[in-house]
Amino acid sequence: MSVTSDIKASYRGPGRVVARLLGQGRREAFALNILIFACIVFFVAQAPYQSREAHLNTDVPLMARMYWSAFLWIFIVPLVLYAFAALILGLARLAGRPITGYGIRLSMFWALLASAPMTLLLGLTAAFMGESSALQLVALLWLINVLWFWIAGMRAAEGVAL
Repeated sequence: MSVTSDIKASYRGPGRVVARLLGQGRREAFALNILIFACIVFFVAQAPYQSREAHLNTDVPLMARMYWSAFLWIFIVPLVLYAFAALILGLARLAGRPITGYGIRLSMFWALLASAPMTLLLGLTAAFMGESSALQLVALLWLINVLWFWIAGMRAAEGVAL
């Protein structure tokens, strides 16, 4: 299936999508691609907000904001997420859960990419509304969405030997 079809299917059954992706075998390059695409979506989603902030505060120009935002999302965040996945793997092993590191990484990275529609909505809300209760509500809905996808993916990944 295409990525957009998988994202759409994730809103009906995120565990089934992750189980199907895990059924394709262990492909670290695939997991990294999912993470990079998710980070690119986050970068694009923040562009309108960065533009708003550059307009309101002219001390930092838009190009500088976009440069550092790209650096953060493309280089720093993937490293942090890999470290976080390693921490979750350690906690899962301590708890005696039957899940692999690849299952944790794929389910986490897929949860971030599958939440792309909510991520884009969050970016637009931040750009048009600024700091407001609407932004907090959309951020809470985004967080619930990501946690739902990740937990369902982790449950599907348990017991899958890769």
